[in-house]
Amino acid sequence: MNTASRLPDVIVVGGGIIGGSIAWRLAQHGLRVVILEAGAFGGEASSAGAGMLIPGGEIQERSLWSVRGVESRRLYPAFVSELEAESGLCIDYRECGALELAADAGEADALRSRAAIQQDLGIRSSPVTRQEVRELAPPLSTDVFHEARWYPDDALVNPVDVMQALRAALSRRNAAVHEFTPVTAVDVDLCAVEWNGGWMEAGWIVVAAGAWTSQLVRRVPEAIPVKGHLIGYDREAGSLPPIVRHGHRYLLQRSNGFTIAGASVEHRGFDRSLDSTIVEKLHQTASRYLPGLLSDPPSKAWTGLRPGVDAAEPQVRRIEGSDVWLAYGHYRNGILLAPVTAKLMAGSLLSQEVV
Repeated sequence: MNTASRLPDVIVVGGGIIGGSIAWRLAQHGLRVVILEAGAFGGEASSAGAGMLIPGGEIQERSLWSVRGVESRRLYPAFVSELEAESGLCIDYRECGALELAADAGEADALRSRAAIQQDLGIRSSPVTRQEVRELAPPLSTDVFHEARWYPDDALVNPVDVMQALRAALSRRNAAVHEFTPVTAVDVDLCAVEWNGGWMEAGWIVVAAGAWTSQLVRRVPEAIPVKGHLIGYDREAGSLPPIVRHGHRYLLQRSNGFTIAGASVEHRGFDRSLDSTIVEKLHQTASRYLPGLLSDPPSKAWTGLRPGVDAAEPQVRRIEGSDVWLAYGHYRNGILLAPVTAKLMAGSLLSQEVV
């Protein structure tokens, strides 16, 4: 065990956007922070994700975490600005709005009902005509939808940029980031982690290991990896201004023109392999929405493991009677929920209050 004089104040297990954001906020308060990441910092779901910040596309009903999702979207501009200033790096962040499509009358009714619930949460949206769709997204085929709705406040961010900026900001705050350093167990009673052949204690531990969390901490809701395939195209910058989505299918474009289509939902454990059949299905679906892609095969295909959880909501809380905290199970919304999760965890840990 470490001697008391060498104990870090906080060990954060997991170097994704959730763990990295929490670590940054804690380091800003002057705490000695150590991040232990089994692979590359930001190398799992955080860098694989498309980076949509779309409460309008995810929220189906009012709940604690739907309210927090709206708050996190509101926090994002300041989160990005502060992170850019502290890291000295630029982050591709765009408040581009989103078009939500309904393929038939039944989907249109469901979309309107959902929009009414969302309106009560402060999520703005409005129906748009086919002509307005043409103006908002010129390359989109108007034959693929029955009705469309415009969400003006939806946005996107490049999560790779966020992770690079977090890495730089953590370094400036003297936080120790250990990559390719897997934690093999967390002792809740001793507030210690097993790593590198030994044990290290800390004042607090935050376990933010995504889909691997329940392998490290016993008697917590099971963390479930949910695989997703994504594909990308090299396109002219500005050719697809808004996000376009239909159910769990979406298209979005980075500022440099790289256009992403996704995503599949697969329960295949920790398998990260590419399936050419799924890649081709995604390409055909994307080409239905953007016919110009039909003769332009994707330049890139990849997979990611979303951090699901066998519970109704993310597990962001203290393990009762201990100094070990959990921050996992954000599923499709880890990038969106990073600012509010870091705010909640830092505030709660420092005040010792329950999240």
